[in-house]
Amino acid sequence: MPVAHLKRWNLSIGDGQPLAVIAGLNVLENLDLALEVGRELKAVCAELALPYVFKASFDKANRSSIKSYRGPGLDEGLKMLAEVKRQLNAPIATDLHEPYQAEPVAAVADLVQIPAFLCRQTDLIVATARATAAQEGILHVKKAQFIAPWDCKNIIDKSREAAPGVEIVLCERGSSFGYNNLVVDMLGIEEMRRLGAPVSIDATHAVQLPGADPRTGGASTGGRRAGVPIIAKAAIAAGADAVFLEFHPDPDSALCDGPSCLPLDGAAALLKTLKALHAAVRA
Repeated sequence: MPVAHLKRWNLSIGDGQPLAVIAGLNVLENLDLALEVGRELKAVCAELALPYVFKASFDKANRSSIKSYRGPGLDEGLKMLAEVKRQLNAPIATDLHEPYQAEPVAAVADLVQIPAFLCRQTDLIVATARATAAQEGILHVKKAQFIAPWDCKNIIDKSREAAPGVEIVLCERGSSFGYNNLVVDMLGIEEMRRLGAPVSIDATHAVQLPGADPRTGGASTGGRRAGVPIIAKAAIAAGADAVFLEFHPDPDSALCDGPSCLPLDGAAALLKTLKALHAAVRA
């Protein structure tokens, strides 16, 4: 019966718990935008009695082009996330890319996220598991696009060998078969839950079209925004414990992954539907 606990926020993800919402911006653009998005999403989740975690990246290291916007970087980004955390009074999720970032990131973020392409990097997993456990946070690991769901056992084993008792949530975000496409196998969600960790669905990145943004001639990632609610609903019906979503007041002007981003004004309707579906599945 997998459950992960974030004790300092009295928040749990997994069996017997309400649908957890990890949502915010793809990447930090500025403090005002982060607060605007965070306040709206927190209010929606409060109205629906859903636990909420604000998400935004301080750096997007895996970019199609060297010219792509990456974010404010580690130092400025963590300062911004700490201020968002203070003003929203909400837990924070963000990702990291190198072992030296683990301790400063875990000191600010409550959910520390391993990007999918890096989930087999042993040094990164070990450093992040130890830093996250020391801060009593949750390690949120995205399943790589190139591994099977049951291969996530090795990720869990590494993490718990490095930091016994570390709280872990696995994240499904699709598998790559090349040709600028990703496919989500919904049967994999239960396979991952059987490993003893709750599972989230990253419905935003699951609809990416890597290297296929027609606006830039393939110099950035495209996406199928209309598919995000479909993936989210299907994954929750398949047993996902949490949903990971990215919003923007004007998705087409977002500095990163706009084609996969949802409009902020649609958050309430979507989350209401997802809550009802989660309740029906768990009844």
